[in-house]
Amino acid sequence: MTKPPWLRRATRAARALLATGTTAVLAAGLLTATATTSQAATQAPCDIYAAGGTPCVAAHSTTRALYAAYNGPLYQVRRASDSATKDINPLTTGGYANAAAQDSFCAGTSCLITVIYDQSGKGNSLTQAPKGAFSGPAAGGNDNLANAVEAPVTVGGHQAYGVYVAPGTGYRNNHTSGIATGDQPEGMYAIFDGTHFNGGCCFDYGNAETSSTDTGNGHMEAIYFGNSNFWGSGSGNGPWVMADLENGLFSGAGTGNNPGDPSVASRFLTAAVKGGPNQWAIRSGNAQSGGLATDYSGVRPNASGYNPMHKEGSIILGIGGDNSNASAGTFYEGVMTSGYPSDATENAVQANITAAGYSSAATSTGALTPGSRISLQATTAPCCTSHYLRHDDADSKVVISPISSASSATDKADAGWIVRAGLANSSCLTFESANQPGRFLRHYAFQLYLDADDGGSNFAQDATFCATTGNSGTGRSFQSVNYPAKYLRHYNYTGYLAADGGSNSWDATASWAQDTSWLTAAPWS
Repeated sequence: MTKPPWLRRATRAARALLATGTTAVLAAGLLTATATTSQAATQAPCDIYAAGGTPCVAAHSTTRALYAAYNGPLYQVRRASDSATKDINPLTTGGYANAAAQDSFCAGTSCLITVIYDQSGKGNSLTQAPKGAFSGPAAGGNDNLANAVEAPVTVGGHQAYGVYVAPGTGYRNNHTSGIATGDQPEGMYAIFDGTHFNGGCCFDYGNAETSSTDTGNGHMEAIYFGNSNFWGSGSGNGPWVMADLENGLFSGAGTGNNPGDPSVASRFLTAAVKGGPNQWAIRSGNAQSGGLATDYSGVRPNASGYNPMHKEGSIILGIGGDNSNASAGTFYEGVMTSGYPSDATENAVQANITAAGYSSAATSTGALTPGSRISLQATTAPCCTSHYLRHDDADSKVVISPISSASSATDKADAGWIVRAGLANSSCLTFESANQPGRFLRHYAFQLYLDADDGGSNFAQDATFCATTGNSGTGRSFQSVNYPAKYLRHYNYTGYLAADGGSNSWDATASWAQDTSWLTAAPWS
């Protein structure tokens, strides 16, 4: 395959850099830069891998270019209103994603991420995972596609969106070029949300079977992130970075528990796995600061089928090799390489990642704008003006209770919400728990709950509310996107979705206007 011009330029630049310095210099940060827009135009992860002699053969990101000279599309979105699609490009060559283009295109409706483009020039883009040994929830047994607004971040001060994988969501390419097969050496890294995980199988990124079925031990080599301990585990309660090598999640040479693999807790997590003939390694670190730790480096697992390996060269994201799709996680960027990267090369890549400036910090407080942190105060007098909407620690219900400066830290935190663009209509709003990220305010049978996204369109609608002028003339009211006659209401100190009159007790007309009107306030925590 002929290399595109931008890739030829990047390769020449990488070779020139390699020729002018030693590996020690590379590790010391020759290829690092500052977290500004200009950073993206000087050196990027795949330039660093090329300089180390292990070039990228797949490069995926919805947040930024992974080559300094890349100016093609990062990903594609499809909107629900008319099924039109749009490619989202970097703001500048080698730069950060143009999230504003997505926002404009998806305004007033919802969008799904349909393609995550391969920046390497190999054509290894990721699309909707097809039915495998396990069926997905979408038509034909395919997996769901990710909601395009569910994982907002900033990178280098620029708004961007990650890939939010709810159970049932998955991406795949079974017809790749240049990906390692058999026992060939390779490396890979990914940046994940270190707070979004579960114990389902299997939140993976990497090399898998081309048939979407389990073809035996050693037929995969992918990064796994989560707290599943069915096949293997590390120290503590997880989550862990492990390797999915098929029919096993491995944290070291032995099957089962390997205490040298630590639990990780970074909001932005760098996870890396690399493997070659009878050697492999796991490395991890905070994607916002610091270096990479080596959690395991040594021989292949001491079970049959893993030495030599039998890699097949498919690429997966968010699922297992057989399309196991019970996992959850969030992906921002990742690459796969030809050859076994040196620790020095990976260290230089990590320095570039930390310089990129990933952040989930609140954009404001007390405002009904995406990224803001708020609390919602009841306005009904005289009972409830000191009460705030919060989730109940005893169960998943959403209630109101009095919150003050004297309240416990837990109670204050439970009354904090992060405003998100509406999952079913990006011009409306969704409320994510501030202290239980990945769980959202939603209605079910007209009662309010705090739940994790199950990946379905019903959840997206149940969790989307459009702000209106307060029904009482005070504050704001929040209208259900799928039941427009119903609003967020407190009734007997419990949260409901209620109409002004109806068959349910919480539809009572008495004080309905006040009960459905809320003041937005700065968060208590």
